[in-house]
Amino acid sequence: MLAVFIKELSGFFSSLVAYIAIGAFLVMTGLFLWVFPESAILDNGYATLDSLFAVVPYLFMFLIPAITMRALAEEKKDGTFELLATRPLSDSQIIGGKFLACLGVVVFTLMLTIIYYVTVRKLSVPSGEVDSGAMAGSYIGLVLLGASFISIGVFASSVSKNQIVSFSLAVFLCFFSFSGFDSLSRLTSLQTVDAFISALGISEHYHSLGRGVIDSRDVLYFLSFSGLFLMLTKTILGGRKW
Repeated sequence: MLAVFIKELSGFFSSLVAYIAIGAFLVMTGLFLWVFPESAILDNGYATLDSLFAVVPYLFMFLIPAITMRALAEEKKDGTFELLATRPLSDSQIIGGKFLACLGVVVFTLMLTIIYYVTVRKLSVPSGEVDSGAMAGSYIGLVLLGASFISIGVFASSVSKNQIVSFSLAVFLCFFSFSGFDSLSRLTSLQTVDAFISALGISEHYHSLGRGVIDSRDVLYFLSFSGLFLMLTKTILGGRKW
């Protein structure tokens, strides 16, 4: 698995895709934090990164599929997966290596946003008066959210040889997993089970972590969610006929 991880990670940073995706992510978060008046920190006058943590999940819906769309689709299209499968590696090790490489890219990207936290901390009055606990919880939530979206992206990449199809499927599944269940819970016909339906979605658990309280139930949810899609990916690869 380590060999796959290193190969994938070096492949990301040797191509323009990773740099374009990361650059676009940083530009967009910067605009929401400092330029757009509805969410700009200086306009609102509060030393908080709430606007960052509110917008990043939606940016992740496009950033992460752009990173994962080549994970297995490219291997299948180029015919290199057969060569990879002949190595002394199980499907689980191949999937795990690719998953961890994508997670490494996401974590690296989030680390670059720490400069926002440092800036807000310096700008606060008095200096350093920020809710670090809530911010730490939100960052943990973003990492777990990223892992969940990556598992969806890797799954989507295993479904088709076409990277555009994989990207589109991943975007849809990420959006539905994050916001779809909340929307369903608001339907009048489902009011009696609205809390249960809402709990099935990612949004509730992500916002729960953002309050600064690390609940084991939320962490278990994200781990189970990621594990489910990785198992589905393994099932698809296990039934391959290509």
